[in-house]
Amino acid sequence: MSKMWDERYRANVYAYGEEPNNFFKEKMENIPIGKILLPAEGEGRNAVYAAQLGWEVYAFDQSIEGKNKAVKLGEKNNVKIIYEAAEFNNISYSEDYFDVVGLIYAHFPANVKSEYHKKLTKYLKPGGIIIFEAFSKKHLEFKEKNPNVGGPDNLEMLFSLDEIRNDFSNFGIIFLEEISINLSEGEYHNGEGSVIRFVGKKL
Repeated sequence: MSKMWDERYRANVYAYGEEPNNFFKEKMENIPIGKILLPAEGEGRNAVYAAQLGWEVYAFDQSIEGKNKAVKLGEKNNVKIIYEAAEFNNISYSEDYFDVVGLIYAHFPANVKSEYHKKLTKYLKPGGIIIFEAFSKKHLEFKEKNPNVGGPDNLEMLFSLDEIRNDFSNFGIIFLEEISINLSEGEYHNGEGSVIRFVGKKL
């Protein structure tokens, strides 16, 4: 998978644009500044936005090309982010360290996605916030009509409301919905798709 992402991110243009995800941006505006972790952060659009707000930003992705683009985007916007090019199993942070974890289109393999979610929650402080947006299982219907909207082809890599409730069972639900939205994010997220949006507070 890292080769596929390296290929995508090697282009001069930013695959999903340089602007932050709209839902992430909206929710970040109301949270006191602290430390944030962004897994599967790709080319850094959300990390750079958080850094511009004054956050101490940590991010990782399996793609070295993604990291290179993220660092470049940070330099362009005069901010620094702490970014690792690493597989999920090779990352390690202190428990109860972060104030926010942002999971924005972080689609992991089906057999490990719940395990990864649970691992990430350990890094959050009690009272810490998860901000999540990703494609729902209904999304495949939209992608069949319009491949340009992007997202995984594998149903098991997509999410359901019950999966989110189960994976983050130790969270109070602040916001949870499955909704159809129109995406306009760079070259690879364009058109109507079905997403799940979740904001939760670690108990």
